[in-house]
Amino acid sequence: MKFKSQVYTAVSGSIGGITYSHNKGGMYTRARATPTNPSSAAQLAARNAFGAMALRWRETLSTAQRNSWENYAALTPVTDKLGEPVLLSGQQMYIRNNTQRVRSGLATVDPGPIGGGGTPLTTPVLSVSDAATTFSLAYTNTDDWAGASGGGLLIQASRQMAPTINFFKAPFRFAAKVDGAGTPPTSPATPTSPFADTYSTGKRVYARCIAVSADGRISDAQIVTALVSP
Repeated sequence: MKFKSQVYTAVSGSIGGITYSHNKGGMYTRARATPTNPSSAAQLAARNAFGAMALRWRETLSTAQRNSWENYAALTPVTDKLGEPVLLSGQQMYIRNNTQRVRSGLATVDPGPIGGGGTPLTTPVLSVSDAATTFSLAYTNTDDWAGASGGGLLIQASRQMAPTINFFKAPFRFAAKVDGAGTPPTSPATPTSPFADTYSTGKRVYARCIAVSADGRISDAQIVTALVSP
């Protein structure tokens, strides 16, 4: 249910049996749902990566390395679920940035980046063809992530769905990683559908892309969509 509030200008989360959220149309409420499978393989992988990074922060990083992440975090606000800028702690930033790397098979970056800001990501272009089990994602190989070993483009994809679904946040599954290198990779990437879809004309597909740079920065996520073409 969409609504206007005389009390809240922005709200997100659950109170009792009601979950508050928002999309491009404004704030809305829905019945609070309990996940039927709170321990899926993807969730377990995320928790394991998170735990490994938290342990590494405590037991592996030097004081100088932890301080470098504190400095970077203070210069790099991130956007919360309500679209507001917030500052993370150094530990939170280290875990946030390196969890993305670990889950895609890239090495952790222990020293924090010098200076603030994420890594840029030019919006990719998605295209999908009928009867295919792969999709095409054209990217800009002059972005920072592409030009150095240790950088990468992390690609997730949705299931194919009805063409009328014009707003989509989840679920995505990891589909592919494009590695950066001294000689940048050649666009496009052609990952296989992580849902084993054989695409059908007129269906809609979404892809979610995050760039990670060799010095530990990550980009904001870019979500792109396309209709399956004949």
